[in-house]
Amino acid sequence: MEAVAESEGQEEVRKVETPTEEEEDDEEPTTLEGPRCVPAREELLLTLDNADKLCPESYRRNSPNEVRLMAVADSFQRQYAHLCPDRRPLLLCPTNEWGVRKFVSTTLRPAATDHPELFTWQGCASFVADFLSLEPLEPPENLPRSLFSSTLVLQSQRATCLEASTLLCSLLLGANYDAYCVSGYASKDTCLLDRSLLRCPLLGAPPQAGTSEQEPPENKYLVKPATELRSRFVTQQEEEKKKREAEAASLEEQQEGERRADDPLRGLRVHCWVLVLSGSRDVPQNFFIDPLTGDSHAPDDQRFLGVESAWNHLNYYVNMQDCSSGCADMAFDLEDPSRWEPLLYGALSRRTLALCVCRKKEREMMSRLLKKEEQEEEDGEEPGVLEMPRSWVSYIDISKEDLETRWPGRQETTRYRKATLEHFAPHLNPDGLVRRLTTYEDLACTEEVAVRSWYQHRDDHLQETEVNEVDNSTTQRFTPGRTFGVLFHRFWSRSEKHDMRFSGAARVDGLVRRTLSPEEMTETFEGRKDFLFHRHAVFLQDGRASTSESTSESTSESTSESDSDSDSDEEEQLLQEVLERFHRDRSKPAHADVAQRVFLLAEGRIEVTYHLEDHRCVASRRSFVKPLQSKRSKAEDFRRDMVSSFQVDASEEPLKNLILSQMLDDLIKDEKEASLQIKMSRKEVEDILSRRETEEQSVGLHFSPWTTSGAAQARSRRQEMERQAEEEQTWLQERKTDVLAPLLIPLGDPEALSAEDARRLYLQCLAESKWRLLEKAELIQQRFEQETQELQRKQQWYQKNQLHMALLEREEYQKYCAEKTLRISVAKKRLSMHVKAAPLECQKLDERLRNDPRLAPHLLT
Repeated sequence: MEAVAESEGQEEVRKVETPTEEEEDDEEPTTLEGPRCVPAREELLLTLDNADKLCPESYRRNSPNEVRLMAVADSFQRQYAHLCPDRRPLLLCPTNEWGVRKFVSTTLRPAATDHPELFTWQGCASFVADFLSLEPLEPPENLPRSLFSSTLVLQSQRATCLEASTLLCSLLLGANYDAYCVSGYASKDTCLLDRSLLRCPLLGAPPQAGTSEQEPPENKYLVKPATELRSRFVTQQEEEKKKREAEAASLEEQQEGERRADDPLRGLRVHCWVLVLSGSRDVPQNFFIDPLTGDSHAPDDQRFLGVESAWNHLNYYVNMQDCSSGCADMAFDLEDPSRWEPLLYGALSRRTLALCVCRKKEREMMSRLLKKEEQEEEDGEEPGVLEMPRSWVSYIDISKEDLETRWPGRQETTRYRKATLEHFAPHLNPDGLVRRLTTYEDLACTEEVAVRSWYQHRDDHLQETEVNEVDNSTTQRFTPGRTFGVLFHRFWSRSEKHDMRFSGAARVDGLVRRTLSPEEMTETFEGRKDFLFHRHAVFLQDGRASTSESTSESTSESTSESDSDSDSDEEEQLLQEVLERFHRDRSKPAHADVAQRVFLLAEGRIEVTYHLEDHRCVASRRSFVKPLQSKRSKAEDFRRDMVSSFQVDASEEPLKNLILSQMLDDLIKDEKEASLQIKMSRKEVEDILSRRETEEQSVGLHFSPWTTSGAAQARSRRQEMERQAEEEQTWLQERKTDVLAPLLIPLGDPEALSAEDARRLYLQCLAESKWRLLEKAELIQQRFEQETQELQRKQQWYQKNQLHMALLEREEYQKYCAEKTLRISVAKKRLSMHVKAAPLECQKLDERLRNDPRLAPHLLT
């Protein structure tokens, strides 16, 4: 096939730029008769107000450069059909949503986003696969005649495989990946997004049968292991069970193979995906990305059956290699013209762009030595090449809300082999559920095996739950920050067994795991100062003897002391055995550092085992017999037969009775403390279970203000708080002017009043009003009498001392008398005004009370 040069393209431009009316009439129906162009165009564009103004001019018309490019593409299509008559036509110039023919490379718009989730190919592929819903090709063996822009695809959230690949490739190009859209053929499951025969990725890789490790060569000098004694019947039953399981698995695989092979259109179904070449962004090797699932695949994957062409925003390449055996033997060196035929020969590519940058730097360095004329001559020697026009698509804008909501309708359900996976947008469910995986026993998905659920933004820090229907177990996982530091909780409904794991750094006691059942309890610790790392307690069961003879005697002869001692005694009666293990304490010698101690409460004994000394294979140990509580009063009562010791180093002197007696006292105290700790542990488990029941009854979610839903929630909460504050302020203003408000408080501020209460409030309000008026009159009268008495006393003083007073004292007396006379007149006037206004105020209050809606119905009767 000959390459298309610019001169040939210019000749074709002259023919295409001036089409006849007959050619226009012939082309019109071909541009609009695509399988979904007209309905989708009408449905999507009519939903937009002023669609003509919102869409740029490039959506509805072609620029001169685009016209020239399509002329070259039409010429290339004719040459391709002439040279390769047995191959299908290429996908070159489909119509957009406005029915305008556009070249596929110009539909790609490299889009660099500021969202960290879209900085990698995994994030881009996951977003495109989740955000878009598939619209299958009809018919599946033909190329689509329309290719909508990525902006409209993001608005509708519906796309074909070609449109989804275009959007994904645009995002990858914006993230600086060497990405290409690939048009080819794939299997039926891949084209229709049917994952019912695939294993769910959350379940991990399936177990591979028949892969056994090679046995090491037999060494005749080694000691032969002991013969394992096993029942032949049990071995035979296990072999038969494995055989039945293998037959069932092979039958299922055969059925699945028949389902896969039963496709008359195998190898003819058109599909489009994305190719990412190595070299950019530290990509080690080439790989495919299916835009419908967001998964990456090797180029030799069997689901991809052939490649017709590949393109990016710079050029279009046609595959000239044999794809009869799939894509396994294909080479993806697009710069190799023997394997890939470019539409624009000599056009820019990523490799040539890199070379141009290096060449430009060299020219800048050599510009000081070369003359400008020579430089211009060198520049003019380069032949002109037709370059790819700019993309006609507007800027691809992905909002934060699109990243959060993801799926169409904010939820999605995917069917896998023996599993169903459901996705939900954050804050869609009131319990914070974002993902749920249900596994089944059969292929029809009728018998549930397990249900795993993932949660986000819960106040109780619940992250994941798993309900296993086989063993009736429930597993809960939490994020750090819960009360008691719980990270993991598994319980069985039938056996009442609980397995809990904790954050040792968040607890004072360093507890990391606790297993509790009606028969026993096991605790594991880390980082304790006393070097304790293991504690195991065995409880007494109903129906068996509570204690041995010695314990029964001690229980009958013991006396009750304090409340705490009685609680510990009750706990000791429920315990049969307590085992504690300790790490090595290097500050003590090995024969004095306790490694394990066992409190045999049912037998009344305490066994202590010490750490191994260096170059020793046996550890020292001691066994103590607890005396009866009534006979144990002084250290002198300790007998040598109450302890049995085994000392590894026979040269050391045995311990004296006083030391052994103190050791026994300390062990008895440690036994009581261990019993108390076990009681507190059981009580803590009860508190955790009761708290979980309360949290499950009222699930709370916390909202982050950095998300769109959280910001909307915070805005609504702020508006609600402002509304409540306004209502409260209005209520306070109304209460200030409400004369009945103080009298309604003793009655509980009821909404409706009885007739008796209404009359009583009416009379009480009038009486209080009259009492306040009388009190005010009395206060004015008192002020009048006080001012009059003060003036009289001052006048009497003046009568006695007027002959001996100076001129200044006479002037002060006159000022005083004038001021007092004014106050007396004001008080007298206020009193007269109050006497006249008091009846009017009582009358107004009476009318106001009779017109009050709470009292009026009862006062009229």
